[in-house]
Amino acid sequence: MAWIILGVLVVIAIALAGMYNSLVRLRVRCDNAWSDIDVQLKWRHDLIPNLVETVKGYATHEKGTFENIAKLRSQAMQANSPEDRAAAENQLGGALKSLFAVAENYPELKASEQFTQLQNSLSQTEGTIQNARRYYNAVVRDLNTKIQSFPTNILAGMLGFQARQFFEVEATDREPVAVKF
Repeated sequence: MAWIILGVLVVIAIALAGMYNSLVRLRVRCDNAWSDIDVQLKWRHDLIPNLVETVKGYATHEKGTFENIAKLRSQAMQANSPEDRAAAENQLGGALKSLFAVAENYPELKASEQFTQLQNSLSQTEGTIQNARRYYNAVVRDLNTKIQSFPTNILAGMLGFQARQFFEVEATDREPVAVKF
């Protein structure tokens, strides 16, 4: 009888260890995926001042647009949670759209090699951000499902595993920033 009880306890311990390890694995993947998004957003934020300076050289009377982009870029860089970061990035994306609308009024700017390179870099970065966001959201979905599924939800609750927020874009910003002229 003692061997049966010991056997059952060992099976339970192995099951608990497996559930715990799967939760940890998903949490680490979530953190890693968020880090990937953060790197891409940093790259995007680093491109923006160069883009603004290039446009400034041609469109000197658009000061309000440039100031707004600088302000929104700063807010986006300071946001921490996925929800705050998504809101800030959505606002920044809208401001970038207005910057490209300004650029359309300057044919010399559109013909500039530096501007074209910045456009291409930003376009590639937007695609990479979209892919990183998609991966992050998939990992968050897996983690949240695991945390809410029985019997893992009991262990997750006892050990303080928390559901993560998705990194979503606003419905009006589902399209990437248009950078093609």
